[in-house]
Amino acid sequence: MSFVKSTQHTNFEPEHHQEVPVKEGEVYIAVSCLEHGHIYSMCQGMKEAGALIRWVWDKDPEKIRDFQNVFPEAKRATSFQQILEDETVHMVACAAIPSERCDTGLQVLDAGKHFFSAKAPFTTIDQLRAAEHKVKQTGLRWAVFYSERLQVECAGFAEQLIQKGAIGEVVQVMGLGPHRLKINNRPEWFFWKDTYGGIICDIGSHQIEQFLWFAGAEDAEVLSSTTRNHDHSEYPEFESYGDAHLRADNGVTHYFRVDWFTPDGLSNWGEGRTIILGTEGYIELRKYVDIPDSEGERLYLVNHGGERKYNVSGKVGYPYFYRLAHDIIEGTDTAMPQEHVFKAAELCLLAQQEADQLMARRVD
Repeated sequence: MSFVKSTQHTNFEPEHHQEVPVKEGEVYIAVSCLEHGHIYSMCQGMKEAGALIRWVWDKDPEKIRDFQNVFPEAKRATSFQQILEDETVHMVACAAIPSERCDTGLQVLDAGKHFFSAKAPFTTIDQLRAAEHKVKQTGLRWAVFYSERLQVECAGFAEQLIQKGAIGEVVQVMGLGPHRLKINNRPEWFFWKDTYGGIICDIGSHQIEQFLWFAGAEDAEVLSSTTRNHDHSEYPEFESYGDAHLRADNGVTHYFRVDWFTPDGLSNWGEGRTIILGTEGYIELRKYVDIPDSEGERLYLVNHGGERKYNVSGKVGYPYFYRLAHDIIEGTDTAMPQEHVFKAAELCLLAQQEADQLMARRVD
């Protein structure tokens, strides 16, 4: 992300993205593995960008029926192999169990198709390295849906403000990612480290990705990270709290906290916030709810020119999906650089590893 000289006013307005959908029939996608609800947002975004959903496949027929109720154009594939063998399919979107996403992606790229994964894309470093190797080998894309930036309009507006110098040079990014647990509605894989990877690997992935993006950084180091399981001894490998402290290669620092403690009294599943501190001001994003107002997509800007609150809902849109659709047919890399995708994933895994090692030392 490029930066300009700082400004001394708050007279900015959100700019709606100008990307256009691809032409009908230019991009066909298939859908595999419906373990996480993010697959619906992934497919809706691609559909709005002009992609056509040709196939859907999952081991559970009920999940397929639910998906087809929303996307009736998707035909039920008889097997995952049928999707891989369809030469008209350009990309496969996947929300498998996290530990299984990498293997699915490797098969997709081997079949000559791009891969679009729900977060977290990997649960081990070995999986990440295998994906990096396969991308270099095939030249195909391994996209990841980091929804807490890509499908949040105030995050898009924050990017615009940073580029226009509204807060000067970015110094620090702080992220808060609370979630509501609803423990009785969670699948079994949600509670075991081998399948979900840990809280930092999982929902912490959103925080690290947006830190790198807003900081304009290519790399970072993990300074510290911790996790803890509060009040769920029946699931000894579950983590209900996590935090981490990172420093980017350009000096920007980052702290984030993620947890499963959202109380039932909140009107939304989680009061996600991001605060971006700059040399000339700061931005606060209240993504999903701005208590006591139940509406989200609010952005607060404070700089030397004053203070202002923005309602960004419907004013920026979601350019990522449009750029990804065009990247598929044009061979470009405009939606999210592949290096950024993998670096965000790597740092999540390293931060999780650091927290796991700290916990192991405490137990010993």
